[in-house]
Amino acid sequence: MSDLFPPFEPEQAESKRTRFKAIPFRLIAPNVITLLALCLGLTAMRLVVEGKLESATIFILIAAALDGVDGRLARMLKGTSRFGAELDSLSDFVNFGVATGYVLWIFVLHDLRSFGWIIVLTLACAMALRLARFNVMIDDPNRPDWQKNFFVGMPAPAGAITAMLPLYLHFIGVPVQEYGALLVGIYILFIAFLTISRIPCYAGKTLGTRVPREKVLPLFVAVVVVAGLLFAYPFEMLTLIVLAYLALIPISVARYRKLEREHNAGLAEAPSEVGKASVSDTD
Repeated sequence: MSDLFPPFEPEQAESKRTRFKAIPFRLIAPNVITLLALCLGLTAMRLVVEGKLESATIFILIAAALDGVDGRLARMLKGTSRFGAELDSLSDFVNFGVATGYVLWIFVLHDLRSFGWIIVLTLACAMALRLARFNVMIDDPNRPDWQKNFFVGMPAPAGAITAMLPLYLHFIGVPVQEYGALLVGIYILFIAFLTISRIPCYAGKTLGTRVPREKVLPLFVAVVVVAGLLFAYPFEMLTLIVLAYLALIPISVARYRKLEREHNAGLAEAPSEVGKASVSDTD
């Protein structure tokens, strides 16, 4: 019987020539951004302990933005790698599972005592399970191309951004800490459920590949307006974005079901066409 767990032997894993071969910077740049995001998530935990709740929230939001950048940058530079994918998943777990849950615990969930800590653990474990499933599905060769436009369950960065909705409400003056600990806990459990569910959420990976010429200038204006509103009214805009994102989930589900029916119908028609062709050949 072969050894199921053979020892790791570095001298056999890579030759000396490969070990000292220079690595292109395009392979390193996405990983640097991932590590920067990880540092922001860890620093958010320190900031919330120091009472800087708003800064901690902003750091996690920046980490979520960088998480969206590193993958696109890797694809643009053709610098994707298995190492980068695993590093990105570990960073996502720390930033959006551990750091986000800890910030919410310090914010209001500690009022629920043990039940609040169970909610934090549930959110962290849900993020870990969601990321593990995502890594497994990457290697699925039988996945149709149209399904790549949808996430299976809510992605980890979106889960963290939506889970922090009570913080946004707090910053715009809603007395969440005084009256809403239990409601916040139930809401976070709902977000944790969305991350591990099989509810399709639109990925938007095809956005930005091609822009019609007549829509370029309006797009520039829209970006300037949205950026200005985010800088002027950051937490009000984040509240609207989260509510809009949650409201779009049913639309994403309906679109997914429609594409699934069309795909299944195409598979059902294919055997019949093959059968007709074989009959005509015998004639």
